[in-house]
Amino acid sequence: MLPVFEVYYSQGNDYRWRLKAGNGEIVAVSEGYTAKSSAKRSAERVKELASLAYITEI
Repeated sequence: MLPVFEVYYSQGNDYRWRLKAGNGEIVAVSEGYTAKSSAKRSAERVKELASLAYITEI
């Protein structure tokens, strides 16, 4: 199973996305958005930028 971004309406009455790993584990959750389209756009942006990110130790 491949990783997936799920856009959903939360109990906090806002839209969020969560990233699930291939095994179904939630590995990231977004902040809340008032519009579903904003949550979806945020997930798309994270997907794009993740390939540019690097790992650092602090």
